[in-house]
Amino acid sequence: MHLAAPYSSVLSEPTGRILTVLAGTTRALTGREVSRLSGVAKSTAARILQHLVEHGLVRAQEAGSALLYHLNREHLASQPVLALIDLRRRLIEGLQSEFGGWTIPPLHASLFGSAARGDGDTASDIDLLVVRPCTVDADDATWRKQIDRLSQLVLDWTGNHAGITEMTEPDLQRLRYERPPVIKELEKDAVTLVGSHPRELFQESAK
Repeated sequence: MHLAAPYSSVLSEPTGRILTVLAGTTRALTGREVSRLSGVAKSTAARILQHLVEHGLVRAQEAGSALLYHLNREHLASQPVLALIDLRRRLIEGLQSEFGGWTIPPLHASLFGSAARGDGDTASDIDLLVVRPCTVDADDATWRKQIDRLSQLVLDWTGNHAGITEMTEPDLQRLRYERPPVIKELEKDAVTLVGSHPRELFQESAK
């Protein structure tokens, strides 16, 4: 899945960008505004808007010499389109639900890297940090089954491979003092799925 343009698995990028703009507001927009906000060339935007109007997914109304466009949210295709645009949020919710059902809960889990920033593409890993309780051995059968299932689910949901970074509390303590670049990345961009935000997590590990 192209997380920067999650709709691109089904829609052309210009069409997806235009629909993202229209879905993000209830205000009717001129073709010029749609072009500017979506970054799609005026001629291309005009052609796409005309196509969407013909299919009823977008409505156009006259305003003087201009046309104003808005997404027809009553159209049968509107909900699938909105779901495509919102795939990153649905991925996050799916991960939270998966971790919530684990027999051995992680102390912490977060999404980081390009997936967290929303700028990954089809070749990017879905990077996950998972903190295993110290009382659970790395080779524990239940824990390993959970990690393997997580990896497969990410691939099934997105088509991207999961990059799972697994550690324990002592690892957090060490990293808190070593401060490798990945820590700054986690503190800045991570989306918390379970437990404290990484900014708090690495502070707590020093206590």
